[in-house]
Amino acid sequence: PLSPAAVVGAGLGGSAAAYFLQQHFGPQVQLDVYEAAGVGGRLATVTVNKQQYESRGASIHALSLHMQDFVKILGLKHRREVAGKSAVFSGEHFVLEETDWYLLNLFRLWWHYGISFLRLQMWVEEVMEKFMRIYKYQAHGYAFSSLEELLRSLGGEAFVNMTQRSVAESLLEVGVTQRFVDDVIAAVLRSSYGQSVLVPAFAGAMSLAGAQGSTWAVEGGNKLVCSGLLKLTKANVISARVTGISLHSSEGRALYQVHYESTEGQGSAFYDMVVVTTPLHPSRSNFTFENFDPPIADFPGAFQPSVTSVVHGYLNSSYFGFPDPKLFPFTSILTTDTPDLFFHAMDNICPVNISAAFRRKQPQEAAVWRVLSQQPLDKHQLKTLFRSYYSVQVTEWQTYPRYDAAKALPPVVLHENLFYLSGVEWVASSMEMMAVAAKNVALLAYNRWHQDLEKIDQKDLMHKVKTEL
Repeated sequence: PLSPAAVVGAGLGGSAAAYFLQQHFGPQVQLDVYEAAGVGGRLATVTVNKQQYESRGASIHALSLHMQDFVKILGLKHRREVAGKSAVFSGEHFVLEETDWYLLNLFRLWWHYGISFLRLQMWVEEVMEKFMRIYKYQAHGYAFSSLEELLRSLGGEAFVNMTQRSVAESLLEVGVTQRFVDDVIAAVLRSSYGQSVLVPAFAGAMSLAGAQGSTWAVEGGNKLVCSGLLKLTKANVISARVTGISLHSSEGRALYQVHYESTEGQGSAFYDMVVVTTPLHPSRSNFTFENFDPPIADFPGAFQPSVTSVVHGYLNSSYFGFPDPKLFPFTSILTTDTPDLFFHAMDNICPVNISAAFRRKQPQEAAVWRVLSQQPLDKHQLKTLFRSYYSVQVTEWQTYPRYDAAKALPPVVLHENLFYLSGVEWVASSMEMMAVAAKNVALLAYNRWHQDLEKIDQKDLMHKVKTEL
């Protein structure tokens, strides 16, 4: 039987991995989860006027089946939707505005962009439909030892290629116009990944699916999923930063020594199995692997710096061409890829606890806005966006992979029972992708531990799963 196992990191990937490991190996597994900062990772909140607001990772796509499951199992609730309109700003004017009337929106898109809109939808739907096969495979216990194998089983070589070529290239190929790519696609990718239309097609498709589908969030904050899963698995959360892992063997079996630093000083512990869910890129962690032969190679690629500013203040609507703030109709502003635009997106955000009496602030009132940018905003830039403000809370992080720098996808298996989860972000980065990867790693670990090789990297799974049903 598997005895102690360790998970490094208590963000969504780590807490989901702990939950799935326990689900497959059984409740007798001792689970240690190491977390240096705080449970929830990037799913953090900031407080303004005694209310909490999501600082990042805010919306979850309707088709996120693992996330839906977690919420159900943990007895959490969906946050109440507060309607609002969005628009795309070019730095000078709005290139696209949403109206109250859905049909008019469609007509506007159609009028501006012709058939591009339809071609985009068909392209995204086709990708999503194939991606959804993963839930069936996982329900049947199938796992994949690499991200390439996982993608191949869902959409063949075409899916693997989608991690190597840009979303712009793929969309132009299916007949979407350059203008639509520049106005609409660029704006969505800037607001979700803070990057251009050069992000890979697969990551782009996932982000575009979120932009056009219905999305939801967790009442009380998305990070409650992480703390909830860790409580449910009764995992032992150790507040420490893992500095490295060294390999030992005992009775012919690999044994991993996890080295860590906490406020009490340095320590280490031995495990049969380790799942690393923190990014192993040099820019993100200085993690060492010792005694591995062959050595565990360096992880290529870099992370994109991104800044979230949560501003409590009065919007300067005249910057957006609305001299009378009462008439400003938008709660969410996306931007095109214009050289002098200093922010990627901004939205008028609601607290994580929305009471029945809650109403959104009128545009002329002070509201809480979340501004996403690449660099911290200077005084002049804040004054451009806001007439005046009470407070600004800035979070700087390396949230997403720098997608244009992606070459090969990172490995999932680092050693016999040593696994790496966050490599999945190089395919696409979202809460659900982390959950899918966590389930895959848990199944892979379980199937390898029990030598059930029939369940790993199986070819022609669509056929197998149909006959199993």
